[in-house]
Amino acid sequence: MATNAEPKPYHEPTVPFAEQRSDLRAGTGRRVGEILDNTAGLWRLTTSRDRPVQLYVLGNFLNADECQALCRQIDSNTYPSPLYEKEKYEDVRTSYSCNLDPYDPLVADIDTRIADLLGIDRSWGEPLQGQRYEVGQQFKEHSDFFYVDQPYWEEYSSHGGQRTWTAMIYLNMPGKGGATAFKYLDLAIAPLTGRMVIWNNMALDGSPNPWTLHEGQPVEAGTKSIVTKWYRERTFV
Repeated sequence: MATNAEPKPYHEPTVPFAEQRSDLRAGTGRRVGEILDNTAGLWRLTTSRDRPVQLYVLGNFLNADECQALCRQIDSNTYPSPLYEKEKYEDVRTSYSCNLDPYDPLVADIDTRIADLLGIDRSWGEPLQGQRYEVGQQFKEHSDFFYVDQPYWEEYSSHGGQRTWTAMIYLNMPGKGGATAFKYLDLAIAPLTGRMVIWNNMALDGSPNPWTLHEGQPVEAGTKSIVTKWYRERTFV
């Protein structure tokens, strides 16, 4: 998987990332990073100085019973995963998704625990989303941050602005495949039940960080279920 290539976003932004700096997002990145750097049990993955990404792994964030309960909710409610630009990229994401019920006691508890771990206000978070990948399904290389020059941005910017931090939790272990790969960082994280992966989609100056491009690799045997929590730069409405 090793590569010395520069990231190549699937959009060539008309507004260069370097011109999208934000003191607000930079401050959030520093604050959350300080919290995570000092949290016992969290492992910060090493990236090179010229590829700076705040990327962390935490084992057993959820126990087996919690993971199984979330898998049942996902299996009961999923639909084909949406894309912001379906017409152009409909083969990019081939999994199934659902927004989990925020009033369900387990979902609400996990939502609170994630926010507490990161030190981010719960109101900045999008609904906790569940995803299921079957054999052959994947989420090809993509960013979690938004492109401000795309048609969707006007709407999304009015609902909390740019995405900042991502927290993703594996709910099971597929028989084979399904790793989360950050190709430009030469990293691939294997799905283990209860394992959480956390990263900042912004660079240290608060601009979108193309080094965070990543993919959910194809599941080769069994199924993979995950939950994902995305945070915005301000209150999500």
